[in-house]
Amino acid sequence: MTDTPGPRARRRAENEPPEGPRPPARRRRERGLAFKIVTRTLLGLFTLFVFGVIALFVIYQRTDIPQPNADAQKQQSVLYYDDGKTELARFNGTTRQSVPVTQIPDHVQKAFLSAEDRDFYKNKGVSPTGIVRAFWTNLRGGSKAGGSTITQQYVKNYFLTQDKTVTRKFKEVMISLKIDQKMSKDQILGDYLNTIYFGRGAYGIQAASKAYFNKDVSQLSVSEGAFLASVVNSPNRLDPANGQAAIDRVNPRMVYVLDGMVEKGWLSQEVRNQQRLPNFQPRKKRSIPGPIGYIRDLVESELKNKLQLSDVDLDKGGLRITTTINKKSEDAAIKAVEQNLPEDSANLHTGLVAQKPGDGAVVALYGGRDSLKEANNATFQVMQGASNFKVFGLIGALQDGMTLDKTYEGNSPMRFKQYITPTNPKGNVTNFGGVDWHRVSLRKATAKSINTVFLQVNEDIGPTKTAAVAQAAGIPKTAFAQGQDKVLSNVLGTPSVHVIDMATAYNTINAQGVKSDPYYIKSISSASGYSYSAKPKTSRAFDKDVALNAINAMEGVVTDGSATPTLKGFDRPAAGKTGTSNENKSIWFSGFTPQLTTSVGMYKTAPGGTGAIQMKGEEGDPVTGSKYPTQIWRAFMEAALEGQPAPKFPEPPGMSNTFTGTSEPTHDPTNEPAPPNTPTNTPPPDTESTEPPSSTTTESRTTKPTKTHKPTKTEPPPSSTRPGGGGTSTRPGGGGTFPFP
Repeated sequence: MTDTPGPRARRRAENEPPEGPRPPARRRRERGLAFKIVTRTLLGLFTLFVFGVIALFVIYQRTDIPQPNADAQKQQSVLYYDDGKTELARFNGTTRQSVPVTQIPDHVQKAFLSAEDRDFYKNKGVSPTGIVRAFWTNLRGGSKAGGSTITQQYVKNYFLTQDKTVTRKFKEVMISLKIDQKMSKDQILGDYLNTIYFGRGAYGIQAASKAYFNKDVSQLSVSEGAFLASVVNSPNRLDPANGQAAIDRVNPRMVYVLDGMVEKGWLSQEVRNQQRLPNFQPRKKRSIPGPIGYIRDLVESELKNKLQLSDVDLDKGGLRITTTINKKSEDAAIKAVEQNLPEDSANLHTGLVAQKPGDGAVVALYGGRDSLKEANNATFQVMQGASNFKVFGLIGALQDGMTLDKTYEGNSPMRFKQYITPTNPKGNVTNFGGVDWHRVSLRKATAKSINTVFLQVNEDIGPTKTAAVAQAAGIPKTAFAQGQDKVLSNVLGTPSVHVIDMATAYNTINAQGVKSDPYYIKSISSASGYSYSAKPKTSRAFDKDVALNAINAMEGVVTDGSATPTLKGFDRPAAGKTGTSNENKSIWFSGFTPQLTTSVGMYKTAPGGTGAIQMKGEEGDPVTGSKYPTQIWRAFMEAALEGQPAPKFPEPPGMSNTFTGTSEPTHDPTNEPAPPNTPTNTPPPDTESTEPPSSTTTESRTTKPTKTHKPTKTEPPPSSTRPGGGGTSTRPGGGGTFPFP
């Protein structure tokens, strides 16, 4: 009987593999798919490579060496007034002089090869690794990458623009390859050395040799050649004329260049060890004479510091720069100063700044007689702010709930604990001219500039409040040196400021509490496509209602106050404040109409510029802010605003008196003579003084801070040598150790 397998056995038998080897079909299929992917990928890449090579060959054959870029011949940048048509100035002072490469010493040529392209005579005009690095950096949005050969740098500077795009880099590579085939290496190197920018307005190595060492290129030493090869890396940062920091940066760069020359066998180690940083001639001031030079310099500073443009951009970029300066206003500023100075104006320094409210655009600026001979009195030099600071105390009082109708005693003298010194044991403070006012409102105290009232106000609100208002309006925080933000006298203007600081702060008040940063450039265009349009930077400093009330009080200075004798008959609404520092060492008038804000500050130095001295009038009497600054302000405003409407200031809203005043007073009026019904003296034209006369007090301009506005410490005697204040300015635009030049 034959055994027949059951159903389960048959199923097992069917599922079992047959006897003998069986080909792994799935593995073969898997290997076949991977093989196809790899081979097709490689084929695709090879095809792309072939097409790429063909495309590059075609592009190379069709690339023509262009005519030299106009930039290589130097295309000057031009400054225009705010109309964009009337030329104001040019960025001149650029020098360029070509010399044959045979006139350039071999060690100088080798220094540049060491610095920029040590394989210059071996490569084909491009550096593949440098190209890859540059493209990668560009794609990542990084800064300009290095690695370009001398041929590439020559092409970029001589044939192309300075823009940093992939398209320009591609053109640079193609032209470099072609030029390397068409020109000899010596010719390329010579053209490069006659094209590159070295700083100090010098294009080409001959001009650089004259700018840095005042000698012909053929006379350059090894160290001088190594320096010039080093400085091209970043002329702005490496010029030793920029101070020790620049020297510290250029020194290791020179070490790199000299060591590279030794490494390549171009310089012996013995000669290398003898090299030192060479001596340089002073950098010539690149400016233009006269008052316009200050504006040119300020525009250049804004281009470099704010817009991050380089010397090359300015000198070769063909920029068309429309400034914020109005020609009519600028002419008026120069004329107003020149025609309203005393006959003896030697060593008298005047600054004027005019700005648009709510915008900050500087429409006129007077920095001095000649930018080549005198530092900028509008933006660089500083002087005590004097009674111009009283409006900041007024605004602080309004913010704290006072009204213009709040009254204070205006006695003179009045005792203040903070003013007690060995020479002023009673701590007496007087008003200007010793005028003893009876009880007066804040409105009248502002108009008459009453010292004792504002010291009491500062006690009530706290000196830090006054300082905070000033800083919010536009006075730099660093103006309050040595704790001046905490001492009572800051309301009398002990901090030292630039004229542009005061103009900005008063412009904030004029704009009803909106602060605007000052600027000088309206727009820029260029043939290469660069463009820029200013966007004013504004922020609210304090409430509109507070500002309008302050303006209302400041109108009284013009119509019935310290500026009235000079501004009588001024035919348009105006508000402002006079200022006179202790011993008349700085005098001010800062004020505005609804359309324009202008600040004028003045100080005088002794012969040789060895410190501030008292200013006196033609009759030998001390002058105040109501004299020359106010005269200049009036003459300027009348000419600048001629033909324009004369709008009124908005009416101030009523402000209820909510101030409760919990401060403990440090003045003591109880032991003073009872105030009469009328002032004991007729107030002089400018009834103010930032500090009591030296015969009654020796309060310092640089006072010690106290913990609160309830002062218990005395203020030390003055030790100042700068105009209206002492020490060394560390603020931007106010650098340098005083006394002034």
